[in-house]
Amino acid sequence: MTKVAMALQDLHDAESDLVVDLERMGQKHHVDHEVVHVTRDLARWSADHLRRIAEIAPRYGTDLDADPRHTNDLVGAVRKKGSELMGRRHGPALMLLDDLRDLYGDAARVQLDWEVLAQAAQALQDKDLVELAETCRAQTQRQVTWAETKLKESAAQAMVTP
Repeated sequence: MTKVAMALQDLHDAESDLVVDLERMGQKHHVDHEVVHVTRDLARWSADHLRRIAEIAPRYGTDLDADPRHTNDLVGAVRKKGSELMGRRHGPALMLLDDLRDLYGDAARVQLDWEVLAQAAQALQDKDLVELAETCRAQTQRQVTWAETKLKESAAQAMVTP
């Protein structure tokens, strides 16, 4: 396996994990409509990234699944019900901060993986791979930014409210 193929595999795994993380967050914080809708959109971006990675991977000698892993529907239903039962009390606000920190870290890793791939693509002068890496890295940056912004927005209330 080539080094680029390994980078594509690592990026594929990280993007797939990010899809699951985003879906779980939306399920777990089901009563926060912004979180539900934004995480759904961000998960779609990562799912599209997976498809695009899988399309280019054979050029580098590897075969990757174009379909993302998803959360289990039954477990998702339990998460949603738990979210509804907890409502907007203080505990869920702290859980949201914890989940946002985790999401930020996971998305930042994906962003760095895209940067590594972009650098390799430039060195190889592979215009298709450069375009893919630049487009997806920009969307991943928006995922990172949303997690950070939502954390900042939620932190004061979560930490100060009795």
